[in-house]
Amino acid sequence: MFKAERQMDPGFVLGSPELVCRWRLANRTLPLENRHLRALGNRMLSSGSVSTELVAWAKQHIEWTLADGSAAHPNGVLMIVVDEAGRAAMSVGPYEGLADTRMPALLARVDLAEREADETGVAPESLWVDTDEGLLWGLNESCCPSGASSLIEDLARTVGIRVTRQPNLLEEVRCGLVTYREAFIVSDEFGVVVPAGGVGNMGRRFAEGYARLLSKARA
Repeated sequence: MFKAERQMDPGFVLGSPELVCRWRLANRTLPLENRHLRALGNRMLSSGSVSTELVAWAKQHIEWTLADGSAAHPNGVLMIVVDEAGRAAMSVGPYEGLADTRMPALLARVDLAEREADETGVAPESLWVDTDEGLLWGLNESCCPSGASSLIEDLARTVGIRVTRQPNLLEEVRCGLVTYREAFIVSDEFGVVVPAGGVGNMGRRFAEGYARLLSKARA
């Protein structure tokens, strides 16, 4: 398996993972490379901010070794693991779609992502709902968008769809406190995921746009 390690000293040993990023590949490339690296640089560790050196290391290996390193899983997932000291390892594995896309399961994933955002400042998965006023996005103002979420935000604004951050959106949806036409999640690993049995066209519209991005990279 492809693996790159950021060795800051001769006795490099990766400690307990403090941050794990999982990014979708397409044809041995990372379609959202710049967005993912920007989000990586905006993350926090217990020891402080993710360093510019770590981001540069990740960028170097993505550009120089990812194509060969992902030959076994060209449409797989790139994983970066960072420990509390800022030491990191990078590897590529197979992509497996979500086994359960029912709404409760998706909301549970968002819950875990929001807990991660409380510590790192970036949620790898977020909840979006379509309302009469536009899209509500379950993200705190103090948080930075993940790579995939920044793409969806830009796509929405490009076509004139209003996007508003709603920090308590997850709880409001669970308690039935918000009226919406449809809901979906946006994930760095899984893209745009529409709940099983969900109705509406907004989520599918963005899901198709994300799929086209991957298809373009595979062409």
